[in-house]
Amino acid sequence: MVLQKFLRVIGAYKVYEKWLWFQTKNGLKPEHIAIILDGNRRWANEQEINPWLGHKQGAETVEQLLDWLQMMDVKFVTLYTFSTENFSRKPDEVEEIMRIAQEKFRKLLTDERIHRSKVHVKVIGRVNLLPPDLQKLIADVEEATAEYDNQFLNFAFAYGGRAEIVDAAKAIAQKVKDGDLEVDDVDEDMFEQYLYTSHMPKQDPDMIIRTSGEERLSGFLLWQSAYSELLFLDVYWPDFRFIDLLRAIRTFQTRKRRFGT
Repeated sequence: MVLQKFLRVIGAYKVYEKWLWFQTKNGLKPEHIAIILDGNRRWANEQEINPWLGHKQGAETVEQLLDWLQMMDVKFVTLYTFSTENFSRKPDEVEEIMRIAQEKFRKLLTDERIHRSKVHVKVIGRVNLLPPDLQKLIADVEEATAEYDNQFLNFAFAYGGRAEIVDAAKAIAQKVKDGDLEVDDVDEDMFEQYLYTSHMPKQDPDMIIRTSGEERLSGFLLWQSAYSELLFLDVYWPDFRFIDLLRAIRTFQTRKRRFGT
């Protein structure tokens, strides 16, 4: 921590950032980046501050991230912000997360960047589990950006990868039951039409980043991640910087993607 502060003071990070930008700007960039935003509470514990401030700072980092991803011309973005399992946390923590979500979605509704850049905003997950006022706000944001297609920004909120597959399977089963589909019509392409991400022309992330040092997907995009490049960063989400994004993209550019061949 002391070293990081010293490096900031002498401007070393800015020099390194420019060097990384120069390295990556002309290389192949991922079209779809997905990020598991992990480490808010542990960051707060290390700072010896109220745990809820970790979630607040994490939300501020998301705002910065949106600018960085637009600079890198990343068209598809999916952020894992709150899982179905997270509802089992302490009620006051869940309530605070919902309050922060309301604040940020309300800001998105009139955010100049969203409308100027024509960003299509979507919440993927079991939105019906969220508080009614938050559901209404999410619906307003989605409606206001429904016609945009320059960039797609997904928030996986009240999301579970197994839940997504179950919901898709149930929807297809209902179609078969109603006589609208034949069982033999169901294949991988058909199944993908019923996933939460079906509104995007590119559902599969090229790269999935997880912060905090944990090395697992925790149910994130289980179907879509079959051939995604996985990068696990030893930095808590509130401390995530443009440098970390550039380093992840540089690593992506060095990998040879075989897609099972």
